[in-house]
Amino acid sequence: MKYILAFLTLLLTLPASAAQLTIELDHASKTWQTADLLKHPDVRTVQIINDVSYKRQMTYRAVPLAVLLPGLTPQNHVQAVALDGFAAELSAGPLLERTGAQAWLAVEDPAHPWPKLGDDKPSAGPFYLVWTDPQAGHISPEQWPFQMSAIKQLKTVAERFPALLPDPELAPDDPINQGFALFQKNCMACHRLNGAGDAQVGPDLNIPYSPTEYFGGDFLKRYIRDPQSLRHWPQAKMPAFAASVLPDSELDLLVGYLKHMAGRKQ
Repeated sequence: MKYILAFLTLLLTLPASAAQLTIELDHASKTWQTADLLKHPDVRTVQIINDVSYKRQMTYRAVPLAVLLPGLTPQNHVQAVALDGFAAELSAGPLLERTGAQAWLAVEDPAHPWPKLGDDKPSAGPFYLVWTDPQAGHISPEQWPFQMSAIKQLKTVAERFPALLPDPELAPDDPINQGFALFQKNCMACHRLNGAGDAQVGPDLNIPYSPTEYFGGDFLKRYIRDPQSLRHWPQAKMPAFAASVLPDSELDLLVGYLKHMAGRKQ
């Protein structure tokens, strides 16, 4: 028995294993190993003042994401896929910026693993998309995917999932279409709607019912602001969306889109 315990103790003290990240672009595909990224000529030590996942200051070895996405243009669209099924939909434009809000691929060193995200939870590794000066680009928490395993260039959300589209008669700048853009940015990483989407974390937001149909008054907005204030349980995963991340005006647009789609069930 003592030998088994000794072996288990040894396993727990071993460093995290190396990992790989696959980047699939239309014109190229490459799989990066942890060691290769840590030796990348552009790797830097970056300090994140207010890390979204760790809720404190963190320091990482990281590579500017733009250098890992050769040939992409700001009009392109990518999806960051996490090990747990989280699928963040990301416009390429912000990822390619070299000034202001800048995207970095933080790489977990197996010899120096990052802290756990909580009790009985892993770290944010092996790969984590972090941002320096995020307020300059109005970067939302859903644009900080962690435990990433792949980055894929895809068609836009509207092209891939027509079931998400508002009434085509609406003008492009209609508030409902503005709300649709916010839904893509803030909700699609965890939720589907009308069965459409790639996320596997949260429930569908229209089938069988839209939350606008069962949350009365302003309770839906309060729930989005702070889910734990209305439904408190330890296993809850939905983050709070503070006004600094999702201003009241944008929250109104998002809820407007959800109300509109409640009449467009598929």
